[in-house]
Formats: sequence, structure tokens, C-alpha cells
Amino acid sequence: MDHVLIARVGLSAVGALQGVATVAIDCNRTHATNPVWVGHARFHVVWQTSTEVLLSLVGLALIWMGGPQQHVAFYLAALLIALSPLGFLVAFACRPLFRATLSDPNGIPPLRLKVAGAIRCLDMNLVAVLAALVCIAALTGIYRS
Repeated sequence: MDHVLIARVGLSAVGALQGVATVAIDCNRTHATNPVWVGHARFHVVWQTSTEVLLSLVGLALIWMGGPQQHVAFYLAALLIALSPLGFLVAFACRPLFRATLSDPNGIPPLRLKVAGAIRCLDMNLVAVLAALVCIAALTGIYRS
């Protein structure tokens, strides 16, 4: 298998996983149908989820698009697939401005780890976002080589 095919299959997996995982995580009782959340917040979650799915679908189409602009389409797909994790990092950095939290008492709690005798909380969303960005960067490098 050549490097271009490996990169295309890998980026397709990342893009598809983002689209499917977002629906699985956000369209349930902890988010979109959470009775504790105000209706407007639930609207924004469904809006964000729908946008993520559409970005993933466009990314997948661009990855497998043929023709003379195939290389440009691949890099555009990588950028589109990276937008959601990058947006997460912007929201992560802006949490203090909005008194935002990474998890909700009514939702999925962070992973609690004991490190050097102290309990550390690790948000798995942050782990997933960083892993996605590392994969996108690596796959872009593989495609380029």
C-alpha cells in the first residue's frame, strides 16, 4: 500500500470517527436531551453536532475526490477535519471567560487518576481532541512524503 492511500484511509477514519463520535456523545441524555439544560443550550449542541457531521462528510468527499486537484482536496479535507478539534481548544482556552466546565455533574465525569499520590482528573474529550490533531498532522506528513 502506498503512502497516499495510507494517508487517505487514515484521514477518512479520523473524519468518520469525529462525525460518528460527536453524534454518539452529544445526542443523548447528557447533552441534547438533558432535562437540566435550558432549551437554547440543547439547540446549540444539536447545531454543533450537525455542523460536525457535515464537515466530516465534506472532508470524506474531498479525500476521495479524483482529478488534477486531488492534492489540494486532501489538504482542504485535513483542514476541515482539524477545525472541530481546533475549535474545542479555543473553547477550552476561553473557559474562564464564560465560567465554563469540561464536564457536567449530570454528564460523563472526567477520568480520575492517582499520580504521585495525588488524584488528577483527566478530561477524555481533551485527550481525544489532542489525539485527533496528532493523527491529522501525522497523516498529512505521510501524504506529503
